[in-house]
Amino acid sequence: MKSYKVVIWKLSINRSAKKPTYLVRWSVDGEPFHESHKTKALADRFRAKLLRAADQGEPFDTVTGLPDSLRGGKAALSFLELALKYIDGRWAEASAKQRDSVTDSLATVVPALVKPGRGRPTAEILRRALRSYLLPPPRTERERPEEIASAVRWIEKASLPVAELQEIARVHELIGALGRKLDGKPAATQTYRRRRAVVFNSLEFAVELEALPSNPLSRVRRKRGKRPVQEVDRRVVVNLRQARELLTAVTYVGGYERASGRRLRAFFGCLYYAAVRPGEALGLRRSDCTLPAKGWGASNWLRPGRRRARHGPTPARRTIGEVSSSGQRERERYGSCPSHLRWCGCFVNT
Repeated sequence: MKSYKVVIWKLSINRSAKKPTYLVRWSVDGEPFHESHKTKALADRFRAKLLRAADQGEPFDTVTGLPDSLRGGKAALSFLELALKYIDGRWAEASAKQRDSVTDSLATVVPALVKPGRGRPTAEILRRALRSYLLPPPRTERERPEEIASAVRWIEKASLPVAELQEIARVHELIGALGRKLDGKPAATQTYRRRRAVVFNSLEFAVELEALPSNPLSRVRRKRGKRPVQEVDRRVVVNLRQARELLTAVTYVGGYERASGRRLRAFFGCLYYAAVRPGEALGLRRSDCTLPAKGWGASNWLRPGRRRARHGPTPARRTIGEVSSSGQRERERYGSCPSHLRWCGCFVNT
């Protein structure tokens, strides 16, 4: 935004540092600005440029506080203005899901790149104002409640220039906002990646507009924190008694001649007792295992030099289970069955 309400004060000296510096202080539309210079001559020269711009009737930018003549003839582009231009350019061709993703991602980072000040609305109101009223076009058809209108005015005034992202600290703030939910808790990795892709494309658009020399997200990587240790809840894990009841129950599936139940018993028995994956259980053969008369057997799949089967097991040698006397009888019974899975039943403790 631009304003002609400019007040320029006299030079002041900052004596708090080891070496005194000279401050040029001015305000634009009531918002104070200042710039520090090492010598009085440099400060006088900069103040004279401000006075000359004000005398010539140049508008001053309310975000940077500078006239167009001191910015190379280009007005400062705030991050909010960039977000609006980016959405306007892609809204017509985007699908409904893409529109939702774009507004969600930009509504997450726009409040993070603002100037500190009083009167900041709550995070919930800011997000509602951005997601429902300010970002998605058309923006003038819906009537805005007072709290939403106030939040929109605040974010329009407080949004930082895109050029601020040339500082690494600002980029880290942006990345931090992408990885958090509204309540401050860490967002899912997939959510972070989706949001980062949208913001990355919007910053590429800023490079096209010559508001940035390069995309700052290309120079900074996300710092991964320590993942919380997850403990298995024994109350939701199948125990030994439940597993045996399941293996007994699945034997009643289908008729005896088709042996569907025995196949399922062998399949789930391998999953529970040998901790194999479903794909590994489907790929097992009798030749893949060492089957002693007593004691624990072991799987020998993927021995050195053996070709890995498609969707097959990972390289391992796993203990299968103990062959009991009943298991020996089941081995003899299942040995005559054509299915390659029925032999697995002989490894299940019964």
